[in-house]
Amino acid sequence: MSALNQSLRVNPDFAPLVRADAQPVEWRISDSPVPYALAVAEMDARVAAIAEGTAPELIWLLEHPPLYTAGTSAKPEDLLDKTRFPVFSAGRGGQYTYHGPGQRVVYVMLDLNQRGRDLHRFVTGLEQWIIATLARFTITGELRSGRVGVWVRRPEKAPLREDKIAAVGVRVRRWVSFHGLSINVSPDLTHFSGIVPCGITDQGVTSLEDLGQLVMLAEVDAALRGEFDAVFGPSR
Repeated sequence: MSALNQSLRVNPDFAPLVRADAQPVEWRISDSPVPYALAVAEMDARVAAIAEGTAPELIWLLEHPPLYTAGTSAKPEDLLDKTRFPVFSAGRGGQYTYHGPGQRVVYVMLDLNQRGRDLHRFVTGLEQWIIATLARFTITGELRSGRVGVWVRRPEKAPLREDKIAAVGVRVRRWVSFHGLSINVSPDLTHFSGIVPCGITDQGVTSLEDLGQLVMLAEVDAALRGEFDAVFGPSR
């Protein structure tokens, strides 16, 4: 069976991961690129505070300077250019990925103690959120069986070609999530050539811009905000 035949669309029967107490989630948007080490330090502190009950859950939208991150399943041979950009060990699931300007990174710090301790369902929720967001820009995102992330069919390139438009990589500490997802809005796609993105060798990488959707990060942020509540409940 081909990869396309195995692909899955968004599941309309997905049950939202809403907090029983309906406490709203805080949102933060950083206007300038955030150094990766600083972002990780801030996530660590916030996750600890959420676990202790002293801070609300947080969705943090940002960009990073150009860099590569290695997830817990990263293979050394998948780092094709060791000197192109800084490389960071991310501690999240997944393999190598790229972050840089024009890519919306979304760090998701939610208390899964309050939303059901089901990591698979949580990742599915992130994927559904991405698909609903892309649909606002007339882009049909799909899930590929056995692989995390969101894909777009590219029949104009090859009959069985599909490109990855969004990546998902999460970590959980004391059942509070961190890291999260990234959506390629208008990054320099040549920057992905220094790695084997997410270990995928037979398909490509795309972006909203590459698909003809010339939108600003702020528009993607508004779409993410508009689709959030249906999957995760109220935000502020």
